[in-house]
Amino acid sequence: MKSNSKARNRTLAGVLGLMFLLWLGVGGAWVWWRHQTAPASPATAVPPDAQELYIPEGTSANQIGVILSEAGLIRSSLAWRLWNRWQGLRGAPGGFQAGTYRISPQEPLPVIAQQIWTGDVVETGFTIPEGWTIQQMADYFEAQDFFSAEEFLSATQQVARSQFPWLPADVPILEGFLFPDTYQVPVDQLSPLSVVEIMLERFEQVALPSYENATAPPQLSLLEWVTLSSIVEKEAVIPQERGLIAGVFWNRLRLGMTLGADPTVEYGLGIEQTPDQPLTLAQVNMPSPYNTYLNPGLPPTPIAAPGLASLEAVLNPEDTEYLYFVARYDGSHVFSRTLAEHERAQGRIRDQQDARSDGARS
Repeated sequence: MKSNSKARNRTLAGVLGLMFLLWLGVGGAWVWWRHQTAPASPATAVPPDAQELYIPEGTSANQIGVILSEAGLIRSSLAWRLWNRWQGLRGAPGGFQAGTYRISPQEPLPVIAQQIWTGDVVETGFTIPEGWTIQQMADYFEAQDFFSAEEFLSATQQVARSQFPWLPADVPILEGFLFPDTYQVPVDQLSPLSVVEIMLERFEQVALPSYENATAPPQLSLLEWVTLSSIVEKEAVIPQERGLIAGVFWNRLRLGMTLGADPTVEYGLGIEQTPDQPLTLAQVNMPSPYNTYLNPGLPPTPIAAPGLASLEAVLNPEDTEYLYFVARYDGSHVFSRTLAEHERAQGRIRDQQDARSDGARS
């Protein structure tokens, strides 16, 4: 009996010893893992700046770990490989993605790994207001130091039409089809051509469905729709007047009248009138394909980028008897049914402007 008891004791001691060694091993591995995946830079009163790091296309997962380790952003490329292996074992969807990342050395390895796994790249933003021309967009991008105005204008001529088969075949320029909106773009994709393509894609996603899903079949082609919408965009300062202005233009088109829209003359001449320097009679009478005082119908292309509100206003114009409108100098308009009413409204507005000018000089 005593020998059996001693044997059992030795067996129990062996098991306990093995369990202790396993515990030490697991515990040691856990301590190692915690240390190796901890932030490369400990928390300080003045944290170090995040670094921008570029991961080239085709870089392997293990090589990414080496790049991060050499940059001082993680402690261990081995721990990185283990994290990546664990993602594979558990069947995590996705994978490490190329791009430019802003990474802080005060983030632990799993957070940094997840950032690159999900493609949380550095982005830059830009906003294109409704009513801007392509030239205004080009000047804006140059002022933002994105790229030169010339490069952007050149890119608008290089778009593969097969990529956007809905674009009118007879449109000579992309004026009106670069959708005005706020954009967030990965810094790696910030090139003139990519920006043009992104803006065309936004038109396809946001504007084109309004035309294709209109409740009544549009009486205008896609090019004509965008062209008329661009004129409405330039004329309508007060949102509540968009539908009414669209209704006036529809009435004039149906009656075969010229549109008589100042913004088309300005676009054709490459100028912009102001309250102090309105269009002159000579400018209004200057021949141009865009002069809607001289030419009936619509100009050959849009004159600016219309927003969704103007595009929808042309598809759903207000039912009105008005044929004329003239701008006040507060952004609103006076609408008239007859030419005589219109001319009286013009006279009153000129008199009011003259009175303001005299008051400012005195």
